[in-house]
Amino acid sequence: MSNPQSSTGIHRGTIPLMAAACGVMVGNIYLCQPLLGQIAVSFGVPEHVSSLVAVATQVGYAFGILLLVPLADIAEPRKLLRWLMALTAIGLVAASLAPNIGILIGASACLALVTVVPQVLIPIAASLVPAEKRGRVVGTMTTGLILGILLSRTVSGLVAGYTDSWRASYGLAAALTVLLFFFVPRFMPKRPQGSERIGYGTLLASLLPLLRHRALLLSMGMNFMVFGAFSAFWATLAFHLASPAFGLGAAAAGLFGLWGAPGALLAPVAGRLSDRWGSSRVNAFAFCALLASFAIAATLGTTHLLAMVAAVNLLDFGMQSGQIANQTRIFAIGHEIRGRLNTLYMVSSFSGGALGAFAGGLAWTMAGWIGVCVVCVCLICFAAALLAVTTLVGSRQKRAARAGEI
Repeated sequence: MSNPQSSTGIHRGTIPLMAAACGVMVGNIYLCQPLLGQIAVSFGVPEHVSSLVAVATQVGYAFGILLLVPLADIAEPRKLLRWLMALTAIGLVAASLAPNIGILIGASACLALVTVVPQVLIPIAASLVPAEKRGRVVGTMTTGLILGILLSRTVSGLVAGYTDSWRASYGLAAALTVLLFFFVPRFMPKRPQGSERIGYGTLLASLLPLLRHRALLLSMGMNFMVFGAFSAFWATLAFHLASPAFGLGAAAAGLFGLWGAPGALLAPVAGRLSDRWGSSRVNAFAFCALLASFAIAATLGTTHLLAMVAAVNLLDFGMQSGQIANQTRIFAIGHEIRGRLNTLYMVSSFSGGALGAFAGGLAWTMAGWIGVCVVCVCLICFAAALLAVTTLVGSRQKRAARAGEI
């Protein structure tokens, strides 16, 4: 990845365009969530089986990040993006035509494997600006991601409700991905001459040594648990809303993504706060918002729809604020390895997401909505404990170092 000062060939409006592309592509991961109830009915399978579609997307995305995102440090961005978008469109078409739940789960894993465009674009964007603006740019990119996550759930739910078919949502996503294929790559910067050239095997082998960075390990550990809680919530929300307490369908579940927009769209402010106050304080604030979200969901959210709207706003705000803080922290480690740093971070995140979606499905089967919320609270508490212990150890080491100098 090039140094920001040496980047050339940047078109005006490139960062907003990259943010928009992030939103469309990340939506391919989340569009299934409001459809899970309808998918279960369509194939005549239990709800915990249809929830495996959400698990498959998280697992596939994690493997895609591990195997493909490191290429952002060595490949020509335009060619890489075209290949990823083309394969994603094919995977979405296959999912829309799936004849049974097994094929749908497999197609979901495959399309998620290659729809990793956002994780390629974010480190590129971070390398196009000076260090003092990095948090702000990560915040802008995250705004695109947030809108993609929110609108994908909303649009897929509405399309499925209007057409009475979950397949139509996958077809629409395929069409949007094809549109990106023809439009976005031409606006990407060319890879600078003299950039690092290493083999694919060497590239992957270079990932493990990066785990020596404490900032990376901290961010990975926290978001593993936070994204697990986030996925457990969203993978079971459609079931909760379809329960007798609410009696709502896929369209209503999708609309919850839109109703959570105010909280989520405030999250990019965390980028500026991370630049000014440091990432750890923003992480701590995000944990408070997340715990409040699950507390409301587990109490008032069992019978009151407005309480669930409030919970979703706090959830989206806390999740995205923490994400921005974590990525601001890891991108400060080194500009030439940002693609690989983001690889390790996001593999950890979506591994946690896969585990969370699976745990959420089990908790729903065993203990209903309260069980899901208990799982989420436990995960956030573990993440907060990790931040507290790491901060305490770091403070003691700094004091010891100063005492040694004296």
